[in-house]
Amino acid sequence: MSRLLGGTLERVCKAVLLLCLLHFLVAVILYFDVYAQHLAFFSRFSARGTARALHPAASSSTNCSRPNTTASSSGLPEAPSVRPGSTAPILPPCPDSPPGLVGRLLIEFTSPMPLERVQRENPGVLLGGRYTPPDCTPAQTVAVIIPFRHREHHLRYWLHYLHPILRRQRLRYGIYVINQHGEDTFNRAKLLNVGFLEALKEDATYDCFIFSDVDLVPMDDRNLYHCGDQPRHFAIAVDKFGFRLPYAGYFGGVSGLSKAQFLRINGFPNEYWGWGGEDDDIFNRISLTGMKISRPDIRIGRYRMIKHDRDKHNEPNPQRFTKIQNTILTMKQDGIGSVRYQVLEVSRQPLFTNITVDIGRPPSWPPRG
Repeated sequence: MSRLLGGTLERVCKAVLLLCLLHFLVAVILYFDVYAQHLAFFSRFSARGTARALHPAASSSTNCSRPNTTASSSGLPEAPSVRPGSTAPILPPCPDSPPGLVGRLLIEFTSPMPLERVQRENPGVLLGGRYTPPDCTPAQTVAVIIPFRHREHHLRYWLHYLHPILRRQRLRYGIYVINQHGEDTFNRAKLLNVGFLEALKEDATYDCFIFSDVDLVPMDDRNLYHCGDQPRHFAIAVDKFGFRLPYAGYFGGVSGLSKAQFLRINGFPNEYWGWGGEDDDIFNRISLTGMKISRPDIRIGRYRMIKHDRDKHNEPNPQRFTKIQNTILTMKQDGIGSVRYQVLEVSRQPLFTNITVDIGRPPSWPPRG
């Protein structure tokens, strides 16, 4: 009997010992699991602290309340953050009618406009004057081409008003100032041809081109700077002309063509040296190719012109009327396919890309009279 009792007690002791050992093993496993979780938590906390220390500006924001600026307070969202190692979010298409537009704008040219102020007002614009909406995918990539010489004062106002307008319109765009070198007679149309070619060299995805004089500012941001099925004339009601078209075939000031439309008309003519005529030649080219010009509603196609004295090297071309009448003969030979120029400098500024070019000299015209 005692031997049986002793055997039973031995088995009970072994069972208790096994249970204790099993309990110990479970406790060890749970301990290391909790330790690992705490270690991961503190690692993430440390990584966030390091990121904030390396990028202190990431948590700050710019707040602007002026109607002609486009920081987050004016309706534009901030760029979405992307965690390291994750893929960028797929953005929806940009709406045809952007929700943050203001409508009629107060445009004035009396306040001082230093370039530093304009740069502060547009923190989302990248070097070279490039911008992409952070919250949607635009249908087009727009190059804005400005023929230019000795108009720095006008350019500052243009950048002050146009950058916020273009950003509110949810455009992916770049600004190109094509600066004519030297003091020879100005050639607006040839500079526009140069801007088309040079913008495509920088970004082959440009498929819409807006050609704008530097002294014209839209008075309504609902006048959307994008291209359509037909060439578009934006500046249809300028204060200089009493807010109406000076004549039915006027196509000057601000116009837009898609890449395909521009190539179809062989670009702009290169031989209009001096003031006037080239916009009428472009109108003729569009008509000869069977396209029609689209225009915005006159209520939103209003522009203000910055007053200035005419450039002494931009006198009227004495042969412009003869050239206009011969567009059908010159269109194929004179245009984007025949433009000749030399790039002297490409300078990417905070708000625009400046391209200085030598476009040659005008021919010697016979004396008038």
